Amino acid sequence: MAGEEEERMSIPDYQTIMKPLLEYLNKNPGPHRLQDVVDELSNFFNLTEEERKELLPSGQQAKIDNRVAWARTYLKKAGLLEDPKRGYVQISEKGVDVISQNPDTINVKFLNQFPEFQEFRKRRKVKNIDSISTNTIEHEENDELSPNELLEKGIELINADLAEDLLGKIERNSPAFFENLVLDLLSSMGYGKGEVTGRSGDGGIDGFISQDALGIEKIYFQAKRFTGNTKVTASMIRDFVGSLDLRGVSKGVFITSSDFPSNTEQVLAGTHKSIILINQEKLLSLMIKFNVGVSVEETYEVKKIDSDYFPED
Repeated sequence: MAGEEEERMSIPDYQTIMKPLLEYLNKNPGPHRLQDVVDELSNFFNLTEEERKELLPSGQQAKIDNRVAWARTYLKKAGLLEDPKRGYVQISEKGVDVISQNPDTINVKFLNQFPEFQEFRKRRKVKNIDSISTNTIEHEENDELSPNELLEKGIELINADLAEDLLGKIERNSPAFFENLVLDLLSSMGYGKGEVTGRSGDGGIDGFISQDALGIEKIYFQAKRFTGNTKVTASMIRDFVGSLDLRGVSKGVFITSSDFPSNTEQVLAGTHKSIILINQEKLLSLMIKFNVGVSVEETYEVKKIDSDYFPED
């Protein structure tokens, strides 16, 4: 196909890239540097030099790089690709099995058959994901959504992927690291100085944070880092409440990287203490909001007419 001008196509959207990406990695086993994959796919789609250099409106990244990266992200969420190390990608056993069946197309609708992808969508609450194209991420025109909606949907998608990566980092680090992460988060949220005190037999308390700058009143916290499907138990919550009783304090925060039991409200019904529960979804959202473990990559400004500047018509 390469070399014939009439067969040359413009920069493909990220869903169009999915199948060729999986096919290339299947034919060339082993880890590949993502930028090398971008180059190979640019050749496959016979992109011109101008198209390869064409940037997003932000001017920070080439369009083809952005679209290949998003195709990789979605395939990875479905379990068809793996990241053996930073900046590299390779096909998974499941990906080999899928591509061997030679599906007519691979897109978001196709990926929705996989439980991992369904969980990704459910956990991040990104709705109508099937109708959101690469145009959303690049803030181009879309017949169904306003420019502001496109921008918000694009940010939702970016943060959804970021949250998944954050969770992976948390799960690969130690419980002690998670305790310090929780302290950093609470500090970033505007509380005073704090300290991690967690140790074996800590009685349900991992540390405290001052509610005020002078440290007159302390808020104690419990941080539970779990992996897989492990959740906080009702007994853990009761132990936390008991530990607050022993210290004579009325406020506490229980943060987990997983989730709380369905009967949590019943467990807390008998206490008059003010206890905030932060589960995985809320934790990841707060980390992104308060820049804990993440940094700002790009900033967009949405401007409007300054009505005070212009005289009345």
